[in-house]
Amino acid sequence: MCELLGMSANVPTDICFSFSGLLERGGRTGPHKDGWGIGFYEDKGFRSFIDPLPCCDSELARLIKNYPIKSHIVISHIRQANSGNVSLQNTHPFSRELWGRHWCYAHNGQLKGFEELALSSSEQANGCMKFQPVGETDSEHAFCWLLSEIGKIGSEEATSCDFAHKLKPKLDHIRSFGVFNMLLTDSVYLYAYCSTKLSWITRRAPFGEARLKDVELQVDFSSETTPNDVVTVIATEPLTDDEAWTKMEEGELLVFRMGELICQVK
Repeated sequence: MCELLGMSANVPTDICFSFSGLLERGGRTGPHKDGWGIGFYEDKGFRSFIDPLPCCDSELARLIKNYPIKSHIVISHIRQANSGNVSLQNTHPFSRELWGRHWCYAHNGQLKGFEELALSSSEQANGCMKFQPVGETDSEHAFCWLLSEIGKIGSEEATSCDFAHKLKPKLDHIRSFGVFNMLLTDSVYLYAYCSTKLSWITRRAPFGEARLKDVELQVDFSSETTPNDVVTVIATEPLTDDEAWTKMEEGELLVFRMGELICQVK
């Protein structure tokens, strides 16, 4: 299956260190060679880079690895295709506008029969769904359905933990069709939902050193941060081998803002 990477921070932070480890798994230390993508937020602005080439061989990926784009929230994905061919339109993360915000999403897993459910959704109007997939993946079909369901909740509730409690049954419903590990953000909150495998770590003062599993690279965060920095990283598999990562439980939803865990729904 695919692998996910997410970051939430209280100050604009680059993800070069973590992405360096993920890059290796995109066809070198892992089988995820069918494309990759990454999305960054700058206030309400959103920029994304996607490429159907293996991440480990992508010149664009090397640019992201070496160019410190700073952001409060990042979502990245490396793909091992099981639904839809290897192409740009099937490459995560996907994004859509809702309530005047860019929503970004990436999925790890496989969903059986979800395309038919999404196409028969009650959100259809005059034969058209409010959000339509561009590619063929089960992941994008699920995203379009999910955003339609989120639209029913109402934007006035999207800033509270109550929103997470209303979101979770919809995520559980998608999970009933298969494996559904997911990262989702609206530019302010980062939602992480675990079906089978996701881990996270929050780094804060006193900062120490960390070493990547997949490549010979080590960093001393104390020289790269201030005492007030808080950075949370979420990944399918822990990226470092000398830090204590927390493994999420099946069916657990976590919500992060500015690097801090603000809501946990099990």
